[in-house]
Amino acid sequence: MSVLAVGVSHRSSPVALLERVALEGQARLKVMSEIAAAPSVNEALMVSTCNRTEVYADVDKFHPAVAAVTELLSWHTGVPLSELSQHAYVHYEERAVQHLFSVTCGLDSMVVGEGQILGQVRNAIKDAQQAGTLGRVLNDLGQRALRVGKRAHTDTHLDHAGADMVGFGLEVALRRLGAAAPQAAAPESLEHSAAET
Repeated sequence: MSVLAVGVSHRSSPVALLERVALEGQARLKVMSEIAAAPSVNEALMVSTCNRTEVYADVDKFHPAVAAVTELLSWHTGVPLSELSQHAYVHYEERAVQHLFSVTCGLDSMVVGEGQILGQVRNAIKDAQQAGTLGRVLNDLGQRALRVGKRAHTDTHLDHAGADMVGFGLEVALRRLGAAAPQAAAPESLEHSAAET
């Protein structure tokens, strides 16, 4: 098994590029089919969300597979290859597996621990099955990643940390905006208003 991961995410790319690279529905199925049909590629799986587009592939040869994945992503998204390459990251073998586990656990999310990524990876696996690009290697890897992600969320309550951080950020923003913008209500005044009604 030689797993390759090629992608762009909120960590490597500006939001405008992420929006241009995101693929949905039939477009995603078509790209996965073409990647899986490329020389040196046996299987393909694509995770495409608002914060990342990543291709995982079981490959025979590293360099031809990286070239095939990046060229096909460039072609189908209209992002020039030079621009895509500037922001893309590549992981191979153990690093690719480790990266998928990290993504599925929510450790690579914009808000650490967010749980939506589990469903997004599950949907990516279903899409790859539908496209006929998922074989034994990526299916086993995907199922294992889902188990690791579920366990990480259950055993560590990681998803609560993300929610707490967002709540804290909103509280700080409300306090600062409350001082700068009179139309913004401070959290205390919101509680009093609710109590009065």
